[in-house]
Amino acid sequence: MLAIKPVCWLPALTLLTSYLPPTLALPLNMTDSDPSTSPPSPPSFPAHQTYPLVEPLNIAVLLFPAFQALDVFGPLDALNILSQTIPLNLHILASTLSPVSTKPLTLTTRSNFSESVVPTHTFDSPPSDIDVLLVPGGLGTRSPDIGPLVDFIATTYPKVQYMITVCTGSWLAARAGVLDGRRATSNKRSWAGRLEYGSDNVKWVAKARWVVDGNVWTSSGVSAGIDATLDWIKFVWGEERARMVADGMEYDWHTDASWDPFAELYGLKDE
Repeated sequence: MLAIKPVCWLPALTLLTSYLPPTLALPLNMTDSDPSTSPPSPPSFPAHQTYPLVEPLNIAVLLFPAFQALDVFGPLDALNILSQTIPLNLHILASTLSPVSTKPLTLTTRSNFSESVVPTHTFDSPPSDIDVLLVPGGLGTRSPDIGPLVDFIATTYPKVQYMITVCTGSWLAARAGVLDGRRATSNKRSWAGRLEYGSDNVKWVAKARWVVDGNVWTSSGVSAGIDATLDWIKFVWGEERARMVADGMEYDWHTDASWDPFAELYGLKDE
C-alpha cells in the first residue's frame, strides 16, 4: 500500500473543482442560486479544460536509509499537483518492503525525529514500466550498503525516458556510470564528496541550481530538487503547466538554472 497520500488542502480542491462540469463545480458553501457571490476561477487554473486520454507516466522514486526528506517530498508534491491534470503513477522502490527512514545512520544527539516511507516494490522485483527515475540524496548516499541501489540505476536507466537526481543523489548516478561524460551538479555544502562517493568521470558544474544533460536533470542541494522538477515539467508539458504547479504550491520558482547563491556561500567556482 502506498504510504504517501496528498493532503486535501483548499488550493488543490479549487484545482479539482475547476475541472468539473458547471453543475458540480460549485463552491462548497454555495448553490447554483448564488452566482453573484461565486469567486472567479484562479487565473493559473483554466476552468473546464479537457485533456486527451493518454497512458499514465510511471515515476519511480528510489529510497535508502537516511534519505533527505525534502529531496523526495518536494518533487513529489509538485508531481501530486501535476497528477490532478496529467495521468501519473508512482512507484516507491527500496532494497526491501520495510519502511525506509530519514533517520541518520549515526546520531550525535539524543533526538528521535524522523519520517518513514513504505515502499511499493523492491530493487529485485521492480515494476516493468518505469518511465522516470527520481533519485534523492541524503546522508545515506555515503553508506557502504548503497550498492544495490547503484546497481539498479545502472541496469534501469537505459530503459527509462528521464532521470532526475536531487542533491547527493547525483553521486549515486555517477557511481552507476550513467553520468560519465555528462555535465551534472550536486549539493554545494558537500561538494568534495562528489569525487569520493561519486565519480571523476563527470563534468561537475559548481555554480548551478540544476543542470540538464540529455534526458538527465541533476539538481543542487535539497530544495533545488523542486526547481529541477518544475523545469522537467516545463520541458515535457510546457511552461504554462509548470507555472500552474508552482503557483499551486505557492512556491517561488527559480527559473534560472545558473542562480546559485550556495556556490558563492561555499566559495565554489567552475574551472
